Amino acid sequence: MMQKTTPKKYKTRRSDCKHAVYVISNIITGEQYIGITVASGNMRKALKVRMQKHLRRALTEGKNWGLCVALREYGAEAFNYGLLEVVRGRKNAHQRERALIAQHNPALNTF
Repeated sequence: MMQKTTPKKYKTRRSDCKHAVYVISNIITGEQYIGITVASGNMRKALKVRMQKHLRRALTEGKNWGLCVALREYGAEAFNYGLLEVVRGRKNAHQRERALIAQHNPALNTF
């Protein structure tokens, strides 16, 4: 007689995961960049990885975006970064990022 097996239950991924709204500051000029990244798990690690991605893009892709130009000109050691807010959901995070950019008008948020 064949034994009946129950199907595996898969954990569904949340569609409203946490996002970190962060700021990157040039400690020499005071210029800033505001951005968002998905923050699953360790927030500090998520911000560090995002900063590394910005640096890699600046050095390898040759973009003329404000942050990329500043990273090439001053080097990574001239920048620090930190968490501004944690927002649940991608849409809410993008809205909050746009609101903070409009409010603070960071010099390095140019494309």
